[in-house]
Amino acid sequence: MIRFPIYIGDDAITALLEFCRTQTHNAFLLVADENTWEVLGRRVAGALEGTGADLVTAVLRGEVVADARYLTEVMVAADRHERTFIAVGSGTITDITRLVSHRTRTSFISMPTAPSVDGFASIGAPVVLRGVKQTVIAHPPIAIFGDLPTLRAAPAELIAAGFGDMIGKFTSLADWRLGALLWDEPYDRAIADRARAAVRACTDRAEAIGSRSDEAILSLMEGLIESGLCMLDFGASRPASGAEHHCSHCWEMRHLAEGSSATLHGAKVGVATIMVAERYEQLRTLDRDEVVRRLRAVDPPSRADEVETIRRVYGPIAESIIGVQSAFLNLADRVDDSLDALFSRIVERWDEILEIAATVPPPERIREWLTAVGAPITTAELDLSDEERDTAFRHSHYLRDRFTIRKLERYLDEE
Repeated sequence: MIRFPIYIGDDAITALLEFCRTQTHNAFLLVADENTWEVLGRRVAGALEGTGADLVTAVLRGEVVADARYLTEVMVAADRHERTFIAVGSGTITDITRLVSHRTRTSFISMPTAPSVDGFASIGAPVVLRGVKQTVIAHPPIAIFGDLPTLRAAPAELIAAGFGDMIGKFTSLADWRLGALLWDEPYDRAIADRARAAVRACTDRAEAIGSRSDEAILSLMEGLIESGLCMLDFGASRPASGAEHHCSHCWEMRHLAEGSSATLHGAKVGVATIMVAERYEQLRTLDRDEVVRRLRAVDPPSRADEVETIRRVYGPIAESIIGVQSAFLNLADRVDDSLDALFSRIVERWDEILEIAATVPPPERIREWLTAVGAPITTAELDLSDEERDTAFRHSHYLRDRFTIRKLERYLDEE
């Protein structure tokens, strides 16, 4: 297990200064956006300058996205002097700082300004490159310092987004175990148990999170950090990202392609979690005999049909997606006995599949939790049309080479 100093409390800046003193960090590049500069960055900069530190700041303007434009801005701000990066912000600022510091062979410190995402402690940096949202492996921070008053004062929609990102662990953990059972994907039960305990700690305090009590916001922030540590310890995002995240990524890419303002990542994850939970609920109604009947009746689309669908839905980025999905696409043409083997495994392990489905709370319960924190529960609240909702839900599974419930139900649907 990889660990580093983590502090969440009332004296985060003091803790930061003491850490930098003991670790002899005295040259910094502080990255923030216009909002996070005002709520925390200016105070951090002043405190560092008060110690005589050599400080460069990069305050990003506009609606910041982790894309080539803003990555380049931070890269340009980095001079040839070796500096420790400090990310003062939430998910996007952290991801930009994580990737640039990694590529410049330096380290970074995370100072979250909102409990809005679970990526503060992870090694992955979700960035948008050539229109595709992808996770680039970089490195974790060397320390995290969260100022609790700042976190508690964060905009309500950011707190709700953090809760939405956490609640998605119910379905991502089920998908992860499903992928291990049916597709031989790597799995770690101890890490899965940690992630499940983290999300349970948050849902147990849903109403208190909605009312912003210090204890509840601390629990949410600790849960988000623990989720990131789970990804860090496993070395990939599987413990925290399943069909619900793929759907969210698809919606985000659509907004970016259109140049429209996108809703928060965690808000979309929460809504998508309801949709995925509905599929798990439907799965629980099937017995083995019905599964056998459906598998015998299914006529999977050919590889050519699948490729045509990917090209229609994803346009200029289709070829990269086709490459990612090669193993899945090859199933359709039955180039070997892989599809028959998959069907046999589904039937033989149906009881285990039902056990996995039972770990996902009913969709109505998820709606109640999200409502308690003021998070959206419908795609209409995300300004998504019915067509955008349905397209993403049907086809977002192509974005990642992972076996989720969306891939399983393609063989079980009677549509």
